[in-house]
Amino acid sequence: MTSPEKFYLYIARCADGSLYIGSTGLLPADRMKRHNSKTGAKWFTQHGPGDIVHVEIFPTLLEARQRELQLKKWSRGKKERLIKGLKP
Repeated sequence: MTSPEKFYLYIARCADGSLYIGSTGLLPADRMKRHNSKTGAKWFTQHGPGDIVHVEIFPTLLEARQRELQLKKWSRGKKERLIKGLKP
């Protein structure tokens, strides 16, 4: 089995407006299919299906996960600015 050449940090907006931040070696759209079919994170069971609103690409999973941890510490406003393409 070969490892992916790209890794992704993604932000999804759930049906209730909440934001979910994750990282994956799968294409983000494929990961969201899993989340929305309730075979991914339990978050989506409580907050409803989600849509991807932001993606960043990294060469390693470690870098994607480090960015995930960084964004999870950010305020909601700062995350929203990032999603809109503004300087956080």
